[in-house]
Amino acid sequence: MSEHAGAPAAVLHARITETLGLDIISGVLAPGDRLTLEGLQQEFGVSRTVVRDCMRILESMNLVYSKRRIGIVVQKPELWNVFDPRVIQWRLAGPGRSEQFRTLTELRVGVEPVAAAAAARNAAQEERTRLVELAGELRLLGEAGELDGFLQADIEFHTLLLRASGNDMFASLQEAVAEVLTGRTRQGLMPPHPTEEGLRSHGLVAAAIAAGDGAAALAHMTELLEEVRQAVVG
Repeated sequence: MSEHAGAPAAVLHARITETLGLDIISGVLAPGDRLTLEGLQQEFGVSRTVVRDCMRILESMNLVYSKRRIGIVVQKPELWNVFDPRVIQWRLAGPGRSEQFRTLTELRVGVEPVAAAAAARNAAQEERTRLVELAGELRLLGEAGELDGFLQADIEFHTLLLRASGNDMFASLQEAVAEVLTGRTRQGLMPPHPTEEGLRSHGLVAAAIAAGDGAAALAHMTELLEEVRQAVVG
């Protein structure tokens, strides 16, 4: 590939970073493999500055590290920043997709019921109202088979719930949850119409949070995620 004159730097960075990120996560580039700025310049037909910027992005995800006189070295999977949304996205697009769905779903099972209970205690009134509205939108979109609209409403629902918990650690997971929700739809793992159980559970979670009933919010979110776990993990 060659660098087009005047091509926006962000476009070049995204293209190169995604190509290398996918290669690392899929195993095309194995742990310990070495890259050089000069070699990457030639491969992608870009400037040294662009390559260096892309390496900084990959380093921020712990996919590679740089060492003087050695070059750029691919990291072991156990060192990757597995909560980075791009790492999640690439893992969902690679051969380890099933394992990534399993681990992310188990994370959600461990976190979101507790976050729902906390939201019942801590959410602002407008957040409670919006969750109820979103549950209604999810039912309408789900019954109509509007999966793209359903996905966007579902991301907003779970993102708002995590933020409304009042726990910044839970809130920091919102991008990871958004990626797994997106991945499930994009990978064709959502049914044409979401299940009645899932639609009902969203409504019950929202109603419990609106009513300030933490125990019910926890129980209904647990039920919701068990349905998700069965669908994704089996």
